[in-house]
Amino acid sequence: MHTNNDTAISFEMVDTRSKNFIVQFDQAPKPPRLVSASEPVRVQLDALFRAGMRKAGYVIDPAASKQVQFQLEYLLTDVTDNTMNYEAKTRLVINVKATNSRQEFTKSFSGNGYLKGAFSPDFATLELDINKLIDKLTTEILNDDELHQFLNN
Repeated sequence: MHTNNDTAISFEMVDTRSKNFIVQFDQAPKPPRLVSASEPVRVQLDALFRAGMRKAGYVIDPAASKQVQFQLEYLLTDVTDNTMNYEAKTRLVINVKATNSRQEFTKSFSGNGYLKGAFSPDFATLELDINKLIDKLTTEILNDDELHQFLNN
C-alpha cells in the first residue's frame, strides 16, 4: 500500500525493552550467558522503518502533525544448549503508535523464530535467524493496510 500523495509524518523509533541483550544461553547449572547485538537493534530498526516509510511515499518531517512511533517491546533468543544439540526460540514484539490531531492508532505485531541443530550454535547463525524475523515483521508492519489508512486520513 502506498500513499496517494506525499503525506508528511514525524517518525520515532524507541527501544522500550527492559534488557538490552538479545540472546540468552541457558546452560544449567551455570548461570545463563547473555549476548548483546554488535549494533543496537534500535538503530537497525530505525533504518528499516525510515526507508520503508519513504518507499511507501511518506515524507519524514519532524514538524508533521501525523506522528508514528515504532516501539521495540521485546526481542530475545532463548537458547537451550545441551551436550549434543541446541534449541533456539526467538520472540520479537514491535508496537506501532500513530497519532493525528483527532485520533490515535495502536497495533502490536509479534513473530517467533525457531532453530534446532547439532552441538552449540554460533552467534552468527542466531543473528541471521533474528535478522530474518526482523525483516519479516518489519515488512508486515510496513504493508499494514490499517496503518496506511490511518496515516492517509
